[in-house]
Amino acid sequence: MRCFTRRAGNARLTWVKPEHLPLLKSVSAPAVHPDGTRAVVSVTRPDFDADAYVGQLWSVPQDPEKRPRLITRGFRDTAPAFSPDGRVLAFLRAAAGGKPQLHVVEAAGGEPLALTDRALGVSSFAWSPDSQRIVFGSREPEAGRYGTLDGVSSGGEDARLITEYKYRMNGVGYTRDKPQQVFILEVPDLGAEPAVQPAGRALRDRDKPAAGAGAKVAGLPDARQLTTAATDHTGESFSSDGTSVYFVAALHEASDQDLVSGIYRVPADGGEPVCVQATNAGLQTVQDVRESSDGQWLFFTAQDLGGSGQDFVAKNTVLHVMPAAGGEAQALSDAEHMDIAAPGGLIELRGSDGTLVLNNAQGTVELLELTATGDHALLVHGDRVVTGAAEAAGSVYVSVTDSATAGDVCVLEGGQLRLLTDFSSALRTEAGIIEPQELTFPSADGYPVHGWVLMPPGKGPHPVLLNIHGGPFAQYTVGLFDEAQVYAEAGYAVVMCNPRGSAGYGQAHGRSIKERMGTVDMQDVLAFLDGALEKFSSLDQDAVGIMGGSYGGYLTAWTISQVHRFKAAIVERGFLDPVSFTGSSDIGWFFGGEYNGRSADVVAAQSPMATIAAVRTPTLVIHSEDDLRCPVEQGQRYFTMLKQQGVESAFLVFPGEDHELSRSGTPHHRRQRFEHILAWWARFLPTAGNPAPAG
Repeated sequence: MRCFTRRAGNARLTWVKPEHLPLLKSVSAPAVHPDGTRAVVSVTRPDFDADAYVGQLWSVPQDPEKRPRLITRGFRDTAPAFSPDGRVLAFLRAAAGGKPQLHVVEAAGGEPLALTDRALGVSSFAWSPDSQRIVFGSREPEAGRYGTLDGVSSGGEDARLITEYKYRMNGVGYTRDKPQQVFILEVPDLGAEPAVQPAGRALRDRDKPAAGAGAKVAGLPDARQLTTAATDHTGESFSSDGTSVYFVAALHEASDQDLVSGIYRVPADGGEPVCVQATNAGLQTVQDVRESSDGQWLFFTAQDLGGSGQDFVAKNTVLHVMPAAGGEAQALSDAEHMDIAAPGGLIELRGSDGTLVLNNAQGTVELLELTATGDHALLVHGDRVVTGAAEAAGSVYVSVTDSATAGDVCVLEGGQLRLLTDFSSALRTEAGIIEPQELTFPSADGYPVHGWVLMPPGKGPHPVLLNIHGGPFAQYTVGLFDEAQVYAEAGYAVVMCNPRGSAGYGQAHGRSIKERMGTVDMQDVLAFLDGALEKFSSLDQDAVGIMGGSYGGYLTAWTISQVHRFKAAIVERGFLDPVSFTGSSDIGWFFGGEYNGRSADVVAAQSPMATIAAVRTPTLVIHSEDDLRCPVEQGQRYFTMLKQQGVESAFLVFPGEDHELSRSGTPHHRRQRFEHILAWWARFLPTAGNPAPAG
């Protein structure tokens, strides 16, 4: 199934550089109008002038005679969704420096109307079947915190008494004092006269807002809170008859001791949540839930957590179905070989009993249709990454990336994808894109290792950068990867693969490194590197660097303590010391125990910090100050010990950033990160495009 992707040529002399970040336009999952004639997507990009991500909504018609067009002009407009009757388009709008708020606009066009003014913004929402109401998720701040009390800064807030494991989350911070709750509101008549902001006596006499609600804005509908427990409630959606709202939460008594979450249903007009249980399910963590349009079935995605409720390691996400009232659940996807957990892969309904889901598959992401009766259809596969899909009136729209686009929209016709947009045209014409070469090489024990090599322009010999992905249960894909493009442009051959431990190749592949990190995974990445060096004579075997982030930072640090063939290394946001990670990381209370085991000797045998004395490789350590996933102390201590033993090293620290710096950090910091990385490689692996510093 082809998407008629324009392949990048090699005629240009300029390729992707750090300054080209604003050309990387990301495309959301499509919102399809009920008549199927068009879809709306948000298109966002980094902006250096705003030092933020900006974006608007685009209407994408199916008719090839019509062109996509911009339909909003907000600072950052995202998450579009048509009402079921097709009359209204809802979306999230964030002003510069502000939080996303729920807005609606007539589907035919007009001026958007704000529906919320939440202190901490709105994270997600869903329409009711009658198009009259919207449920949404929003963090509800504790009174006196997070700017809800004038004159009290974050440093002046009351102390927090922590009694549970689960109290922080990377990118969010503290969670118990601002849990995600579910709210419901009535959508006002968009044809009515606009409300007028009160002034004078009216302003003086206005009721004071409730804590966390912010200043009350005239015309905003009242939002009723449906959930109250001091934990996050996510994945909100209506039942098919509109009388109930589903959500996912951990409301069971031992919720602080495990990773289990369940499906709950609450009356749309308020009441106590009721757990909707699968009678034959073990301990699971549920990600998403949707009731079929005929009200008969409940679809949900979940991971099996074993008998402990904590065994999450390399567990594929499975699509299940059960009667809407609860009962016996049936797995619709293969738990061993299919992983319905691709980024953006929420359950989308199709017809009365069907779903569209995304599947991680050997460096790609496929689109599948699975039905309650067990039917299975592979709709989109091949050398691309599906990032979202939706259907209406028989038309299936698909958002994709591949090696030549950061994001585009297609429509599925006769089993083939027809391209409707070209949002990456400027990236190709102004920068140019280098095509990766897909390869498989045997590991030392014969196990096949799948990956890619990006060759820079010119004859070589080219220095080589071995890149290692994070996770570890994640995967490099065929989608456009800005980092590989930047390094290849600078004259480096980029080698990257999915070793054992990665996602997309089955659970056995992923669980190969449970309690044995740094064994077959290191063996695999080195075998893939050696295979590439042997295959391509243009690669310089004596000029090789190694780099990676998160788990990739772990495996980089571990490898340079075992192998001394690399000219230099970059260890970024690494999981470097399992011992201190346990008490400092947001996931530390369970992550290391499940991946490394709980025996001190076994943990030490997998710890880069325990073997750091053997490191001789010059190393740049990169970390972010607000990283709660791999806290900054991991990088600080690793850098300090390298310095103490005389290893040439440097520590690059980014203020105000968290674990997601390389993917969603501020544009200025993302560019600066690239500049420092290239400067490090220029010192130890200079190229014509990235020369050694003078003097």
